[in-house]
Amino acid sequence: MNIDWQERTKLLLGDKHQKLVVSNVLVVGVGGVGGVVAEMLCRAGVGKITIVDGDKIDITNLNRQIFTSVSSVDKSKAYVLGEKLLSINSDLELIVIDKYIKDYEMVDLLKSDKFDYVVDAIDTLSPKVSLINSCFQLGLNIVSSMGSGGKLNPSLVEVADISKSYNCPLARIVRKRLHGLGVRSGVKVVFSPEKRVETSLKFVEQENKKTTLGTISYMPSIFGIYAAWVVIDDLTNI
Repeated sequence: MNIDWQERTKLLLGDKHQKLVVSNVLVVGVGGVGGVVAEMLCRAGVGKITIVDGDKIDITNLNRQIFTSVSSVDKSKAYVLGEKLLSINSDLELIVIDKYIKDYEMVDLLKSDKFDYVVDAIDTLSPKVSLINSCFQLGLNIVSSMGSGGKLNPSLVEVADISKSYNCPLARIVRKRLHGLGVRSGVKVVFSPEKRVETSLKFVEQENKKTTLGTISYMPSIFGIYAAWVVIDDLTNI
């Protein structure tokens, strides 16, 4: 007897599940947060997903990025995750973009397909702000992940308009940059107001990166699950 692998999802969502099947979602940044978002959307039955990330898996990713393993170190994050998504749903229409998208390329990326939703899980400030602003200007639905690093309490994670975010250093900087572009509200974010563990911050000299934050295994996944919920909730209630 053939059993529909989406049986449980359909029992919960009913006819709304079909809205996910015909939806097209873009996930930019597939590390600890974005990798979980993409997997949750795939398991929920979203029919088309584009994942974007130019990074390779580093040994330090293993503590929090759930699709990584020792055997995947030095491999493309986007392609490793893509293989996992297709192993879950072989019918998934998947587009993998293994590159860093520069600020000036964001609009072209967003116009490359008809996306129903965009997920920002970028951890570099300038392209993050560019993606959010570009979505805002184009009228695209977006949910953006703020900082999960340096925090421990998953019960404090919230979803709110970016104008309502607080006690998050990353959100504060993103808000300031967006204000300069004329964007003050209208963007959903996942954030935590928990005070950051100050000793978790380390200064580094790397390309596109000046600091590293200590991160516990579960916090990026919690952020990713919240972001996936926002996408699924909005898409099924349109």
